[in-house]
Parts: sequence; structure tokens; C-alpha cells
Amino acid sequence: MVEFGIPYWWEQGRSLPDFPEKPSEYCDLLVIGAGFTGLSASITSSRLKAKTICVDKGIPGEGASTRNGGMCGAHARVGFKSLCKSFGLDIATKVFKESPKAFEFIKKFIEDESIECDFKITGRIQLANTKSHTFKQQKMAKNLSKIANYKAVILDADEIGEHILSNQYFGGLYYEEHAGLNPRKLHDEMVRVALKSGVEILDNCSVMSYKKIGIHFFVKTTKGIIKTKNIILATNGYTKKPFEWFFKRVFPLPSFIIATEELDKSLIKTLAPGGRMMVEAGSKHCYYRISPDGSRILFGGRAGMIPYGPAFAAKRLRKAMIKIWPQLENVKITHSWKGNTGFTFEQTPCVGEHNGVHFAFGYSGSGVAMAPYLGMKCAFQALGDPRGETIFSSTKPTTRFYHFVQNPIFLFFAEIWYRQFVDHWEAWQANKDNKS
Repeated sequence: MVEFGIPYWWEQGRSLPDFPEKPSEYCDLLVIGAGFTGLSASITSSRLKAKTICVDKGIPGEGASTRNGGMCGAHARVGFKSLCKSFGLDIATKVFKESPKAFEFIKKFIEDESIECDFKITGRIQLANTKSHTFKQQKMAKNLSKIANYKAVILDADEIGEHILSNQYFGGLYYEEHAGLNPRKLHDEMVRVALKSGVEILDNCSVMSYKKIGIHFFVKTTKGIIKTKNIILATNGYTKKPFEWFFKRVFPLPSFIIATEELDKSLIKTLAPGGRMMVEAGSKHCYYRISPDGSRILFGGRAGMIPYGPAFAAKRLRKAMIKIWPQLENVKITHSWKGNTGFTFEQTPCVGEHNGVHFAFGYSGSGVAMAPYLGMKCAFQALGDPRGETIFSSTKPTTRFYHFVQNPIFLFFAEIWYRQFVDHWEAWQANKDNKS
């Protein structure tokens, strides 16, 4: 039986305490959203002796924070040329240089707080689906080394076999400083740390409206009105009303994941001898890894740009997985689920402020490391601490005329474009490269 809609990570249950039924009437900082961003911001704020309340419209972490693939690393998602086009040479250079700090931050946080979340340095390989991808990877590796001293190594087709048993790839780009973890365990441990630090957390507490009068905000929630000096919006790919300005600049792109049944560990070792985090360079953005206990393969990707049901998504992802590993033809799928990744149109995270509301969002697939890091930066900024300085305050997000509602209609058209044209073009190109 497939657990449709239930993440594999939830199989062992959540370890959350009972939260208060009513919030305090006043705080120095109200954080909206209790995922990685919000909890990191709350911990930072509370340790600065600011009275901090963190509210979540549902159960804390049941958005992307406990639904992602558990791949932990931070680097610029888009190439240097694209960053330069969006923000200019200076900002692009600084984005490349600062991004690795997010990985170092979460790694140190896990160590300092004695967090048990199956964190393990594994390395990560971006696999080239076509020969043209290998040329782009060579440029990327050169830029990473020259600009930010990244440890990125180009792998040719023969070297790929040391990491994965598949005939689908023409090379790869290997990042040493990347890790895997259990995101549900990380999140629940962050709740523990936040509570220990004095943060007041409320679940099932939706924000209905907010208004600034003088130097204070009055925030109406489903559990009462909260008066606060500062607000941080930490909802990323789940941003909705009453935050219109924000959801027009970050949109939810669904990412789907499946988990196989338990497999013989010798088979897994054969299929993925390197034990790396792996992601494709192609437009489907398939990403996959071995579960922390070494018993399953977790396989994610763009099963669609619109919120398909988990049964339909599972069929698409299973088909993609078997193309990579035909040996899994008869393997059963036990879990299929999705979560919203928060994307900006520049595909670059941002920390900022609008009309007094501070925010951090747009991690574009790198939230496990980037969200805690920028949540911390956002809290410093909200409280006027100079340690909040970051280049990601300069990567200001823009909107588009066609993004005007909470559920982005334009993704339906993007789905058609990618499904009917881009994917077929890449498949044709890969077939052509294989014959040459």
C-alpha cells in the first residue's frame, strides 16, 4: 500500500510538544511561519533577549521543512551569467562568495545544539543529461573556483560510474561540501531549541490581518490579537493573504518525492556506490538519494509545475527512476508526497523589509541550508543588529504582470511548455548525444 500524501520522514511520527492555546498579548517580535526560517529567526531573536512569538497556521513544519529531500548544501542555483543579468557583476560575485556560509551555519548549529538528525557529509553530484550540460558545468566549475574558491570537481562520463550505475549521463559536477539529513528530525529539534531559548510557539494560529498604529503592529490571528514591535514573514512557498505584496514576489513551485520499499543494501550499493546526494542538470530537475538508514531510495523532481495528486506524480517519478535504474522495474513505491518550494523570478533568495514587515524567502530548492541561515539574518535585521548584513538583502525580488493571484495561473502554461517542448527537446538531444 502506498502512503499517498504522507512523507517518508513522518513514518516515525512527530516529536512535538503541546503548544499554548492563546498567545501572549504583546511581544517584541512576531514571527509568522514555524518552519526552518521562522524557527531560526525566533531562536536568534529570543537569544537577543527579545520577547518572541512564533505562530503557524497549521502544525509547525508540515510545509516544506519536513517534506523536502533532506539535501543540505548552499550554492547559487543559477549560473554566474544569469546572476549578473539579474543583479549586476558585483552582487553576483558576492552571492557566490556568501552562499557557502549557509552550509557552514547549519552544520555548526547542528553541532552546537547537539541535534540528532542523521546529518552526514556525503557530497553532491549534478549529473549532466546531455553533452551541452557538461560544457555549462565546466564554466560553472571555473567560476565557482575563481570567484568563491568552491570545491567543485568536473567528472567525465567514465568517472560517473564510481558514484552511480547508470548509462543516462555524460558527466557531472561534484561538490564535496554537501550533506544529507532527516529534515523532520532537524525541524523537530529546532522546535526544542526554540522552546528552550524562550520562544512562544503557537500552532493552528492563522494571521487574518495586520495594521500598524504608531510604532506597533496589531496582528489579528485566529487565537487572538497580538501587539508587536516587529514582524517577520517566514512563509516562503506558502505565502498567502493578507500578504499580497509578498506572494506576488514569491511563488509556490511544487516538488514531488517518492520512496521505494526497503531494498537489499547490496543492491543500493551497486546502484549508488558513492552514496552521494544526486541531482540532474536537466529541466526535470530529478534529485535522489539513499535514505539515512541505507534501506531505500528517495526520488524527487518536477512531476509537474501544478499540484497534481500524489498517485499521478508517483507514476511519473517512478518512470523517471526506472529510466535511470532499470533494475528497479519491479520495486514497489511506499510513499508519494509533495511540498511547495518558494521561488522568486530571479531564482535567488532574498532578505528584506516592506512597509515594516521583514521577510526571508525564495530559496528556490536550497532551503535546508539557506532558510536557517537567512532566518537568522532576518532576525538580526528586524532587531537592528549589524550582524544582519548580507548580500541577499540586495537580491531584491521582482514580480510579473501575470502573477496576480495566490495560486499562480502562469504555472499551468509553464507546465505545457516544459512538458510538450523542453522535455522533448532534452530527450532528443540526449538520444542524439548517445549516438554520436
